[in-house]
Amino acid sequence: MFGVDVHSGDVRGDDPSYALVILDPVDDDDPDAPDVDGPLARVTRDVVSFRKLCRLIDDRNPLYVATDNAYELAANKNELVGFLRSLPDGTRLVQVTGAERPEPLSRVASRHGIPYGKEPMKEAEASARLAAANVGHEVTAFTNETRVKVSRGRSTGKGGWSQDRYTRRIHGNVRKRTRQVQSKLKEANLDFERDVTEKYGGYANATFTVEARPEEIPVSNSRAGDVRVEVERERRDGIEYEPLVQRRDRVIVGIDPGTTTAAAVVGLDGTVHDLFSSRTADTADVTEWIIEQGRPIIVAADVEPMPETVEKFRRSFDAAGWRPTTDLPVDEKLHRTRETNYANDHERDALAAALYAYDDHEDQFERIAAKTPPRLDREAVIAGVVAGGASVEAVVEDLSEDDRNGSGNGEADGESATDPTEPERTEEEETIRRLRERVDRLESHAASLEADLDERDDRIADLEGKLEEAKREERIEARTRRAVSRLERETDRLERERDEARERADELEGKVETLKELWRLDHSNFEHVAADRGLASVKVAEQFTLDALEAADEAYGLVAGDVVYLRDASGAGRRTAERLAETDPRAVIRDGNLSEVADQVLFDHDVPVVPVDAVPVREVDELAVADEATLEAAIDDWESRAERRRKAEKQEHLDRIISEHRAGRTLPETEE
Repeated sequence: MFGVDVHSGDVRGDDPSYALVILDPVDDDDPDAPDVDGPLARVTRDVVSFRKLCRLIDDRNPLYVATDNAYELAANKNELVGFLRSLPDGTRLVQVTGAERPEPLSRVASRHGIPYGKEPMKEAEASARLAAANVGHEVTAFTNETRVKVSRGRSTGKGGWSQDRYTRRIHGNVRKRTRQVQSKLKEANLDFERDVTEKYGGYANATFTVEARPEEIPVSNSRAGDVRVEVERERRDGIEYEPLVQRRDRVIVGIDPGTTTAAAVVGLDGTVHDLFSSRTADTADVTEWIIEQGRPIIVAADVEPMPETVEKFRRSFDAAGWRPTTDLPVDEKLHRTRETNYANDHERDALAAALYAYDDHEDQFERIAAKTPPRLDREAVIAGVVAGGASVEAVVEDLSEDDRNGSGNGEADGESATDPTEPERTEEEETIRRLRERVDRLESHAASLEADLDERDDRIADLEGKLEEAKREERIEARTRRAVSRLERETDRLERERDEARERADELEGKVETLKELWRLDHSNFEHVAADRGLASVKVAEQFTLDALEAADEAYGLVAGDVVYLRDASGAGRRTAERLAETDPRAVIRDGNLSEVADQVLFDHDVPVVPVDAVPVREVDELAVADEATLEAAIDDWESRAERRRKAEKQEHLDRIISEHRAGRTLPETEE
């Protein structure tokens, strides 16, 4: 057994040196045997170069070359493959710290009770002793298949008088050697496949693919005369790590019984190991398959109650049972098993049961692992607690006591030797002592459990308070959501009504515009309609200006006999008043006061001007009407006032003539 560790330098640099520890097994009667307990071994320590290490491996043919990191012997993967190829048949490279993600060597050594030190020589010795205890993984770049090739050992040459005879002899010898190799493989009961290339006079070459390692094959590399034999292992795609021994780990098993029985195995870390399903397998076949996978500590089902078949499996393995509170829904099983490939629904159900059982116990596994001393097997403690129903402390104590009993006859003898006054206990007294110690441990554990219960009760009360508060907030939020939903519905309804009203208004506006156009095309018709209803048509001018009058004329057509409504009658001059008087309106309705000039011009043209207060005007956009009777009354009133105004003006004119005559002046001629 070789243990190797880098002593100085670096494998990626020049000439690294290695600490080498060789463990040689010796017999009990060997006079050079070391005086120690346990497996007898002679230890040899040395510091060697890489070249000398390879020579020693070739000379000694060790079973294992052990190291804590395989890449301390090679700078990269290609060099590591070359190193593995150079190892003698039967020698294996072992990485004692694990596979792709190795643990620290100190932790592995402590877990298995191997002495450890930080010096390279002590690390090399720890690696050797761990490998001797079958701890670690074999580093391999080759499969378990070996290729044996029998081929020509000489070239057939360029030709000559005897070339045909020479070629027949070589090919005949290759065929003869091929038959010898085939006979040896059959005698060794090895499975193989043969591929032959036939040529003139025999075989050019023959290749045997053998299901065995090179050390198991009764053929070696050779070259004799016309034939050579090459033995080479088949190369893997990469570097792989295989455990030295297959350990039966504790596992969780999910079972789905029925016409098709399915089982799934999950490790205590939640990894899926394997799946199984069959329509023909009986209980014994399923049990045998489960035993090959590991030692179940939990047997799970995906339905409630647990089927009788699953219960039988649980009792046969003396494992704990797990089942859900209600049957697992299909969608939840699909979600939980989405990262694993399965062949059918039965395997899915079994896998879901195992995974949900792991989820339910994951926190418990972590608590147990935290309380387990490093020197003890964590899975054994978990199995004792989960399947055995004992406390962590009790299981740890039992395992520790077993370890002491297994290594302790010498210790017990030593204790008796150191204290000869101690009386020897009888078997009953020893039993009583152990029972009292166990009672003390159980009482201590009970007190610890009571403290845990009190803490759990406090936690439950706290969570219940938080739950009640969360429920209250949820109720408030639900009421708020309902109110918001109601208001949103009301808002939607009002918006729909608004949109409908807008559409209706747009439609009516279009109709009004159409009616306006029709009324504008036929004013006389409008006047007739208005007259029939006792109304007078009124044409509106926004201001008493030339522009406003022109706009009204373009819009309505100002003609004689129209009633004109001035929205703003102020500010007009003589010219504007004369423009309005030219149309010979029937009357002018004013809003505001006319200027004196405009009033005089309209008065001189006998155009009645009445205030809007006397004749109210009703408007619909550009169309307007006034009450005919009110308009007639206002016009009559204006006529009366106009008559009085004319008489007053005439009287004033006569008075002025008389006054001027008396003063000796002659009044200029006027129209009067």
